[in-house]
Amino acid sequence: QVVAIDPSAAFRKALRMWLPRTAISVDAFHLVKLGNDMLTEVRQRLTHQVHGRRGRSIDPVWANRRLLLRGADTLSDRARKRLSTVFATDDATGKLQTAWLVKEQLRTLLATGSLADAAAAKDHLKELVERAAQPETNRLWRTICRWWKEIEVLIVTGATTAKVEANNTAIKHIKRTGRGFTNARNYKTRILLRSAAKTAA
Repeated sequence: QVVAIDPSAAFRKALRMWLPRTAISVDAFHLVKLGNDMLTEVRQRLTHQVHGRRGRSIDPVWANRRLLLRGADTLSDRARKRLSTVFATDDATGKLQTAWLVKEQLRTLLATGSLADAAAAKDHLKELVERAAQPETNRLWRTICRWWKEIEVLIVTGATTAKVEANNTAIKHIKRTGRGFTNARNYKTRILLRSAAKTAA
């Protein structure tokens, strides 16, 4: 009834062709990652424009680059103060902060619990994108618009690829601990045994 996918046009096209009655949900984690990637690209571009070089540890914005990617709702008071300092001292154009607000509004949109709230959050996101007026934020907005139907399914159903991604990570971990498997049958057996042991526990 519902299939959750990464934001891949090829995946969506195949599902619409072979399972036309299936509702398609786009994974929230990958959408958040698109927002983070957008903010990173803006930060790198602005650093080159202002300093004429890549970021260095002496630059507040580079030193706090990971802090920029964290959700605002997860920040401590100390972290919020550090972030405010970054915007005040190393964001002369204010463009980094506007891009950060776009990223945060995307997170807010994905956390809504109804289509009405999601639509209102989308309208506010559009306002922030227009205010930011940057190629990276505009590109993110176009992506959100192209995947809006799938985002609505995500809001209603909550369907994600989290379980599949977790299984893939567990399988890769098994391969690493086995120092690689040259025999596909042994690799498959190891995966099944580990999965069975976890289920039994």
